[in-house]
Amino acid sequence: MSSTDLQPSKLGTKEHWDNVYSSELTNFEEIGDEGEVWFGEDSVEKMVDWALDNVPSDSSPFILEVGAGNGNLLFALCEAGYNPYKILGVDYSPDAIKLAQAISKNKSTPQVDEAEGGGEGAVPALEDADKITFAVCDFLQDDVIPPERAAAEAGSVAVWELVLDKGTFDAIALAEKDASDRAPADRYPARIGRVVKPGGFFLITSCNFTEEELKTKFANDVTGLRYQYAFVFSG
Repeated sequence: MSSTDLQPSKLGTKEHWDNVYSSELTNFEEIGDEGEVWFGEDSVEKMVDWALDNVPSDSSPFILEVGAGNGNLLFALCEAGYNPYKILGVDYSPDAIKLAQAISKNKSTPQVDEAEGGGEGAVPALEDADKITFAVCDFLQDDVIPPERAAAEAGSVAVWELVLDKGTFDAIALAEKDASDRAPADRYPARIGRVVKPGGFFLITSCNFTEEELKTKFANDVTGLRYQYAFVFSG
C-alpha cells in the first residue's frame, strides 16, 4: 500500500494529537490515569523482547523513539534495564511531552500509601524513570538533538543504535500532502535512515501496512536500511 492509497484523516493531524494529549494530561493530573497504550501492552512487550534479543541492555545503546506519546514504551525499556540517560523520546505535541515528563516524575517518586501505615520504606515504581529525556520535536522538519557525548563521537545525528516507531508512521501516513504535493509519509523513511547509526536498528510496529509494504518503504537505497524480520500480533 502506498501512502497515497490512504485517505487523509484527522488521525494524521497535529490538532487531533494535541487534543488527545491535552485531554490525557488533564486526566493524569486529576486522577493519575497515564493514558492509552497504543496497540496495547502486548505490542510493548514484543518490542522490548525484540530489543533485548538484538540490542542488549548491557551494551548501553542510545535509543530514540519517534512519536513517544506518553512514554509507555520507553518506561518499559528502562524497566528492562536500559540506561535511561541514553534514551530520548520525541513528539510534535507539546502536551504529549508534558504528559510523559509528568509520568516519569511520578514513577521515580516514592509513593506513600497511607492505608499501609505511611511512607516508611516506600520505593519508586520505576527508579530513574525521570532520567529519560523527552523533547518536543517535529521529526519531519527538525533535527533530533542527540546526547552531547554521542554527537561528539559520531560527528552527525546518526548516533541512535535503536530507533523505535509504535504507530507513528501509521499516523503520518494519514496526513494531508504538503505544499509541494508530497505526502509526509514519503519523506519519513529517509528521515529515519538519517538518524540510525551504522549497524543500528529501526524497529517499527504498524497496523496500517503489511510486512512487504514496510520493507518496500524502509529497506532501500534511500534509507540505507536492510530488512531483518517481523513479528506479528493481533489487536
